[in-house]
Amino acid sequence: MSLLAVDMGSTNCKAVAFSEDGCVLAQKASSYAAESSHSSGTEMAPEKFWEALVTVTRAIAAEANQDPVEVIAISSHGETFVPVDSQQRVVRPAILNVDARAVKEANWLASEIGKERIFEITGLAAHSMYPMAKILWLRGHEPETFSRSARFLALPTYLLTRMGLPPYIDYSLASRFLAFDIGRLNWSVEILSACGLVAEQFPIPVPAGTIAGKLAAEVASNLGLPTSTLVVVGGHDQPCAALGCGVLEPGRVSASLGTYECLVAASEAPTLSHASLAANLNTYCHVVPGRYVTLSYFPSGIMIEWFLHLICSPGELTNAASLGELCAGLEALAPAGPTRLCVAPHLLGTCNPDFDPAATGVIAGIRPTTNRADIYKAILEGIACEFASMAELLQEAAGDCRSIYVSGGGGRSTLGLKLRSALAGRELHLMRCPEAVCLGTAILAGVAAGKYGSFAQAVAQVVHVAETIIPDRAIADAYAAQMEQYRILYSSLAPLRRSQAICN
Repeated sequence: MSLLAVDMGSTNCKAVAFSEDGCVLAQKASSYAAESSHSSGTEMAPEKFWEALVTVTRAIAAEANQDPVEVIAISSHGETFVPVDSQQRVVRPAILNVDARAVKEANWLASEIGKERIFEITGLAAHSMYPMAKILWLRGHEPETFSRSARFLALPTYLLTRMGLPPYIDYSLASRFLAFDIGRLNWSVEILSACGLVAEQFPIPVPAGTIAGKLAAEVASNLGLPTSTLVVVGGHDQPCAALGCGVLEPGRVSASLGTYECLVAASEAPTLSHASLAANLNTYCHVVPGRYVTLSYFPSGIMIEWFLHLICSPGELTNAASLGELCAGLEALAPAGPTRLCVAPHLLGTCNPDFDPAATGVIAGIRPTTNRADIYKAILEGIACEFASMAELLQEAAGDCRSIYVSGGGGRSTLGLKLRSALAGRELHLMRCPEAVCLGTAILAGVAAGKYGSFAQAVAQVVHVAETIIPDRAIADAYAAQMEQYRILYSSLAPLRRSQAICN
């Protein structure tokens, strides 16, 4: 019997069936695309998420028929939410995590409740990405839709209701709403009261790994899974990835390298320090009981994806193998040392320390001789500079992070990993299973189903390092000047960002 873990990402749904010893039995993915309907808004029909889930579960079930799925758990990126009526029917498209329409509402929250007070309660800084700001936007701009909305569901919660199960949300995903009290482990009465909302308009908070129920025959048939398959509540993708990298206690840090790069440290209490607030670090509930995570992150893979789509025809990006060959070819043609270009990979704005949605991607230093291999490597350099900055921020707030355990698609580039390790001055341990979100989600499922006696036992049994990259001092020395230029670049662009914000 196998453990089926599903990761609902920003652009695709990944599903991996694991054996109890952590071996991958089957793996499938199904992509989806957002639709924009507002000047700064990004939306998608929730049915697309459900269709993607059905596609991957049916494909997994067909391939892993020798090891039928016994338990399924679904984890997800944060912030995306689905408004539904009292009968759990969708009343409008889902508003996605990258949507930036609610800047005024986020600023109102910070002013009305207080930036420091919001951080004390939620472990987050007020920002337009979070559902609470967008819910206020809905009330002001779509009053009829708002009045029809009985609940605002996180993505996995919506999928649970499609399975005929209760509208549960785990503490880690609830934390991403900007309305969850991470100390009391419930919706914040103070924040909801200030916004004129009540807890019943939100999902029911439960610990990650809670058993939501079993699949009824009709739903199981639709998903291609056995009747009475156990359904377990997953969590937010970043804490799940941390679990999949073995981050249970302080002193071990994970890094998930995807559309965003996220460094995650574990602690026994939220890191609600002045340093954390000043750097706008996120600190909230882990998927591991009694633990919290503190994380720093920035947009990264989106810059590489943008550049590859810019220089390639659609046929060149058809599968992972051809994509890997393309990237390896660009790396082979790139200069051996620093490109002397300076790239800020902020296509989706910045995250830590200032969370500026007006920030944009920048490529500085282009010359007539600059070619596409130069730019590709320069993007890797810019990402490595940002990675080093995030590691410094996290260490200042959460303590030691000399060793970082790495997973995700960004780990496919050896050059990118070497640059990160050298510029950050930290060992990078590349995990044997690159799909750490799914592995962490499978651990949640396995512990809930009684396959593992504890989280520590599960990690010891299924989490393994494939390769360790040691910081190269020669590379670090060669990039010392460029690292300083990177620090200067972002601050020097502040007047331009302010001007763009006014124009928009």
